[in-house]
Amino acid sequence: MKAEVFGREKSLYSIFRKMKDKQLSFSQVLDIYGFRVVVDNVPTCYLALGALHSLYKPVPGKFKDYVAIPKANGYQSLHTTLIGPYGTPVEVQIRTREMHNVAQEGVAAHWLYKDMDESSADLQIKTHKWLQSLLEMQTSDSAEFFENVKIDLFPDEVYVFTPKGKIMAMPHGATTVDFAYAVHTDVGNHCSAARINHELVPLRTELRNGDLVEIVTSQKVTPNPVWLTYVKTGRARSKIRHFLRTMQNEESARLGERLLRQELLSLGVVPISIPTEAWTSLVKANGQHTLEDVYTDIGLGKRLPSVVARRLLAREDMSSDTPSSMTLAIHGNEGMAIQLAHCCQPIPGDPIIGSIRKGSGMVIHTHDCQAIRKSRSSEPQKWIDVEWEPEDGKLFDIRIRVEVKNTRGVLAQVASAISEAGSNIEHVSMDSDPERLFTLLRFTIQVAHRNHLAAVMRGMRHIPEVTRIIRERGGDA
Repeated sequence: MKAEVFGREKSLYSIFRKMKDKQLSFSQVLDIYGFRVVVDNVPTCYLALGALHSLYKPVPGKFKDYVAIPKANGYQSLHTTLIGPYGTPVEVQIRTREMHNVAQEGVAAHWLYKDMDESSADLQIKTHKWLQSLLEMQTSDSAEFFENVKIDLFPDEVYVFTPKGKIMAMPHGATTVDFAYAVHTDVGNHCSAARINHELVPLRTELRNGDLVEIVTSQKVTPNPVWLTYVKTGRARSKIRHFLRTMQNEESARLGERLLRQELLSLGVVPISIPTEAWTSLVKANGQHTLEDVYTDIGLGKRLPSVVARRLLAREDMSSDTPSSMTLAIHGNEGMAIQLAHCCQPIPGDPIIGSIRKGSGMVIHTHDCQAIRKSRSSEPQKWIDVEWEPEDGKLFDIRIRVEVKNTRGVLAQVASAISEAGSNIEHVSMDSDPERLFTLLRFTIQVAHRNHLAAVMRGMRHIPEVTRIIRERGGDA
């Protein structure tokens, strides 16, 4: 068999680094001796593999076929680990000359060699796709691009199947969300659930070799910031961030337009009556390209609507410290531009007030929220009167504390009462007093409005073992 064989012995420092990085003992380092076999064509690669396996026994689980399934960056080789003479483990890589050139010189290596035949066309296509994926990850943030490339450049890969039998290479630790974005951006942006080997699994489930993965999509679902905590591929991370930035800007622009309109109406000015020249000069004065950019800045809290209105109307007599006298109506589901504070968890029916937080948009608090008392008195211009706009179907998280007598089955009774009142339980925890006479149950439940919450509490008060019910408030703003 015509072949070139190259050998090397791993240096002491390389052995030390591998043991430290991968938490291995010395006996677990199997590539102290390594050989590379370079042959003429792909069939000969497998013939060489067979010859080696007949000469020395392979280590189970240490064979990888990157020829049939190349890595995302175009790398191809057969990898195997053998138990060599005197029981010494030996790592062997088998590849063709073209594969060797790509591995040594990089993904563009095949453009440097003139003697390559038409069989390299497939490699060129794979290389082009990989380079294209790098271009898709580019953003205005160079640090973010570098982070994404670091993740995707040389990943340890797992191989999974689509429902149609197509093999896809994913980095080790990749989740179903990573897979969804690898299929198509729209699939990733609207993935609502996933099936692995025909069984429903959470979206954060990590993929394993040989998994059959199916993504369930819904147009009502959009990327969640939580996805960023568990996705592994640069492509998925980049697409999620891009979507969230775009959505935040769009929602902030709509909120900013509403805030400016409200400010103008409170001054007795109908926005449509303002001449086009005034709007144009406002955009130029703020250093923006479009009016949409001005609205976005207002919605993100970078500019106060009262100041923008004063400039638009060229009325210097207007005080920028005076909050608007009009009230803004919200649904509570506007998205990232309007957020409900975690400290007081307002729900429809609660008296509420809004705060413009720079870079984050508007945060809604209850009027009696302890976390905002100091800010309301020291910075009144940042607060806007807000009211709920009636809407059916939306549910809001709320925390309640229930004190019960420590008897058997009481938790089931309380949970049943919450369910019968049409509420969902999102989370529950419990604490017992030292004498074990009472138990404190802490629930996070979902309700539609204040009357719904009152109905849930009434249902629990009918249980004899319930001694006290309190709606929890407090925490950080």
